[in-house]
Amino acid sequence: MSPAAPPLLEVTDLVRHYSLPRESLFAPPPQVKALNGVSFSLEAGRSLGIVGESGSGKSTIARLVMALDHPTSGSVKLLGRDLHRMPKDELRLARRDVQMVFQDPYGSLDPRQTVEHIVAEPLAVLDGNSCAEQRERAAESLASVGLRSTDLQKYPHEFSGGQRQRIAIARALITRPKLIVADEPVSALDVSVQAQVLNLMQDLQQQFGVSYLLISHDLAVVNHLCDEVCVLHRGLVVERGAPSQLFAHAEHPYTQALLAAVPRAEPPVLA
Repeated sequence: MSPAAPPLLEVTDLVRHYSLPRESLFAPPPQVKALNGVSFSLEAGRSLGIVGESGSGKSTIARLVMALDHPTSGSVKLLGRDLHRMPKDELRLARRDVQMVFQDPYGSLDPRQTVEHIVAEPLAVLDGNSCAEQRERAAESLASVGLRSTDLQKYPHEFSGGQRQRIAIARALITRPKLIVADEPVSALDVSVQAQVLNLMQDLQQQFGVSYLLISHDLAVVNHLCDEVCVLHRGLVVERGAPSQLFAHAEHPYTQALLAAVPRAEPPVLA
């Protein structure tokens, strides 16, 4: 009997502490304990949400999964291989399989570059394709997010916030990654546009089989997109489960507090 395939993403006992400047010459530097032993896994083709308040460690997880930071201890494995123990050349190749969509569609796109350059940049950095191949792949990526090939020569300021986030998603898709880390991908958008972008992400998941690691503070967004959710509190996963079940029957007091803090529209009181 052949061994079971490893999960797409496996995070084990992840710890990240940051040292601050010394307050005195003889005192040890104080530390910020961003993560204190986080573990979770994500299967191919599924979506996992990480929720928690600001400062809970969500974005630290995103940086470590993207290998943009190094853990104090623990491991981040993509398809069974530890990203933080790979030689630089192998890590460079592995970056084809994991891409990121950032929170701010205005700040994450270089205003001096055309859409073609922005979307095709991962190919130029990772694969060294010809200019013609890059242009063709960029046009295909734009089409997959509902934009036109004629948009390739435009600049970011010519697009709305929702369209800019579609461009960012097209850039993430161009290497055909297995995993996209989405850090608050719709929080900067109007509510009406948020649903469009989330539905697009669902359609792309069905089309390309991509998995999402969604970092969010918005429980409604996580409930819409994710198969599972991890609740993060002070650098620890305090609860995990399917969104519909966890949000309806939260057991941990912190999860209950998060749910209680969600604003709800109250019907008008008739005189």
